[in-house]
Amino acid sequence: MKKFIETIKNIFKIEELRKRIVYTLLLVLVYRLGCFIVLPGIDATMLASLQSSTQEGLVGLLNMFSGGAFGNASIFALGVMPYISASIVIQLLGMFVPYFRKLQMEGESGRRKMNQITRYLTILILAIQCPAYLAAIHNQIPGQAFVAVTQLGWSNFTFNLVSTLILLSGSMFVMWLGERITDRGIGNGISLLIMIGIVARLPYALVAELGEKFTTTNGGPLLLIVELVVLFFVFVAAIALVQAVRRIPIQYAKRVVGNKQYGGVRNYLPLKINAAGVMPIIFAQALMLFPILFSRWDATRGLAAALSNYTGVWYNLIFGFLVVIFTYFYTAVTVQPNMMAEQMKQNGGFIPGVKPGKKTAEYIDDIMDKVTLPGSIFLALIAIMPAFAMLLGVNNQFASFYGGTSLLILVGVILDTLQQIEGYLLMRHYDGLMKTGRLSGRSGM
Repeated sequence: MKKFIETIKNIFKIEELRKRIVYTLLLVLVYRLGCFIVLPGIDATMLASLQSSTQEGLVGLLNMFSGGAFGNASIFALGVMPYISASIVIQLLGMFVPYFRKLQMEGESGRRKMNQITRYLTILILAIQCPAYLAAIHNQIPGQAFVAVTQLGWSNFTFNLVSTLILLSGSMFVMWLGERITDRGIGNGISLLIMIGIVARLPYALVAELGEKFTTTNGGPLLLIVELVVLFFVFVAAIALVQAVRRIPIQYAKRVVGNKQYGGVRNYLPLKINAAGVMPIIFAQALMLFPILFSRWDATRGLAAALSNYTGVWYNLIFGFLVVIFTYFYTAVTVQPNMMAEQMKQNGGFIPGVKPGKKTAEYIDDIMDKVTLPGSIFLALIAIMPAFAMLLGVNNQFASFYGGTSLLILVGVILDTLQQIEGYLLMRHYDGLMKTGRLSGRSGM
């Protein structure tokens, strides 16, 4: 405890780090306040039905990512998810479309151009999602809640148009907050805002779970303690998955320039066990939604019913299989063995016993195939873990923290932010956040 307090003091002794942390906290406060500002013209006291319908399923996941703004009909209701969707599309286009691949290789100027295209695509996605969201809340809450229409005499078209512009502006403002945090704060701003939204829902989920355990005969306090212990071990397992790497030894050839000798040292190429991150779960969840959209037809009604049961065998079996498939797909898209082999060759590096060039690329690709299999299976288990928690009597809201997208985002963002803070401490010759002075496993990543 004494060492922890001393580390906190050291953090605030570094002026630049202190300013960045305070700046980040202020922008996060602005974001959280905006999540409770209801769209103008809607009576906030009549949102109970909308809030209750956003507790489960994919809609519940969107509500969690937005910190409850989705269920509050807030000006930040759509949050950063449209921007995330646009970023995913642009990233995939960079792997398959020559124009975007060229932009990726142009350095800073190409990155700025791709960011600009991402923003335009975000606006396009918002232009589709905003009217869809408004149509959904029209169906969920009573007509008397729209006071702009019932009392001020607005037409539905005028209300929807104004609300669409507000929702679009709100999402773009949230995106701007995330970029400001990245540039002048601490951590990755967009990821940090998503994590804050997830953490903001934790107290509500915990209170709901406490209410069930203390007001019913469903296990009582003892079972709650067991649930918290299991949650801790799942959290530790997720940290291990994020940090796990397979290190390939690299030898650098000796070079003599003038009177100086370069190279001849041994290094390691770290390959992540889970190079795809949380993206396979997001893709798999999106794909699982499609059969439900066609539930009105008799031919697909049975399949839609099976895929609507989040604790059912078929849902979780198909979901886990898709996570494994998308893990291989996304790893193949993001990890480029040919590029790694070429960069090693240009820098005079080689893997002992493997010829440079094509053989090295094949060797790295073979290693990635082997390490991706256990990583994908572990990721699939984490993805379906909330279903097991619900089957064992855990409240639906609290069960979402036992795995899936929310848990991996929490772990990834926390580790990334702590790594940046630790970097400032080590540069100023202070002890790091861990006893060893360095976050375990992060240096290799």
